[in-house]
Amino acid sequence: MENVFRYYDFSTFFIDKSGAFSGNEIAYTELNTEHFLIFEKNIENNLEHYNLYVSKYIGKKEIGQKPPEILQLLVENYDKSLPEHRLKIKQYLY
Repeated sequence: MENVFRYYDFSTFFIDKSGAFSGNEIAYTELNTEHFLIFEKNIENNLEHYNLYVSKYIGKKEIGQKPPEILQLLVENYDKSLPEHRLKIKQYLY
């Protein structure tokens, strides 16, 4: 997954304080000044799972601090080996 985060220029993971992601760690990449892709890291039974969202904020300084204006789950339990999961990122970034 590290390759995915670097390739698409996601931020480093940080704790969500907004409550929108249940206090889990999140990382984001900017689509434009108001829209972002966000990976949420869930850890269950010592295994990491990632959910991918598209979101809308007033600005990137609000990510993880305030709830998003819009939040849509794109992929639950993201798996980089699945083409349909990779296409979800590409449809927003290219």
